[in-house]
Amino acid sequence: MRAADLAGASAGEPVALPLGRATAAGDPPIEHVPGTASPVMTGAALPHGADAVVPVEGTVEGVFPVLRRAGDAASPEGRATFTAAIPAGEFVRRRAEDLDVGSRIARAGARLSPSLIGALAATGIERVDVRPRVRVLLCSTGDELDEVGAGLAPGRIHDSNTPMLAAALHGLGAETAVLRTGDTAAALLAAVTARLDEVDVVLTTGGISRGAFEVVREAFAPLGADFHAIAMQPGGPQGLGTLRAASGRAVPLLCFPGNPVSSALSCELFLAPALRRLAGQPAEREARRLPLAHDVSSPAAKHQIRRGALDADGRVVVTAPGSHLIGDLADAELLVHLPIGVAHAAAGELVDTWRFND
Repeated sequence: MRAADLAGASAGEPVALPLGRATAAGDPPIEHVPGTASPVMTGAALPHGADAVVPVEGTVEGVFPVLRRAGDAASPEGRATFTAAIPAGEFVRRRAEDLDVGSRIARAGARLSPSLIGALAATGIERVDVRPRVRVLLCSTGDELDEVGAGLAPGRIHDSNTPMLAAALHGLGAETAVLRTGDTAAALLAAVTARLDEVDVVLTTGGISRGAFEVVREAFAPLGADFHAIAMQPGGPQGLGTLRAASGRAVPLLCFPGNPVSSALSCELFLAPALRRLAGQPAEREARRLPLAHDVSSPAAKHQIRRGALDADGRVVVTAPGSHLIGDLADAELLVHLPIGVAHAAAGELVDTWRFND
């Protein structure tokens, strides 16, 4: 209706207006007749000339009678009775109320979330330019590795790094292709080289420390990859390089240690921030300084990353530092950072923590 037609309405002096034509959602707008009430369903276009809406339950009648839409032969019947005045614009959703013409719907680099997809669809945008998912070639090396589910011969272990890192990379928005090789440098190099034009990053695990059969070092050091021990525990051995695809495109090479905790934490520190940023997410995990529940020791020359959980009082309980304790890593709520120079941290001392396994 027009708000002016209800200007004098009150409980003592109700105003009754005859019903006009009804408009359902999807109908084109009709002309509103002054001095009438045009029934309009939720989501329908406001009739031309009307400037306010009263929910049907706000009328004395409380329900609609039989309604007549535009094109119906029969004339509308019935009245709606109102006991209060209303302001113009009441219960009206105005054009461009959400987004005006020329408004920014999304910033470049924003993650294409479900709600952003909804906003784009609502404005009629069918296609947008997006970054492609990063394609990672994940290479696990070692003659000792068997696929999960295989029966283990003496001296062999299940390959935990491949499914663990593949899941982590998937959660970071990357597409992952898996490659397993034994401890033969030539075979590893040939297998990786054959896939370079299909991927954006090559990630290896194992074969980079100072043993006699370090297949990743043997394969990629002659191509210029650098292998060093860094001041981090676990995850000290690291390798970094660039491979050249047949097309001439440069493909980054990251070489993580083979112990599963070392491999997982290397991914978390050295690859995950970049993938999160490319996926439009915050690069770093949530960080908090929290008190220790007990004393902790750490090598003073290392940045030690320990696993931990919160006790009932919100203090950090830190677990053992072993790089092979994958079950311990799976139970962790937090990563606890003990930086270089810290040989001992006392109970109650604040330490840097990152949320983990969320």
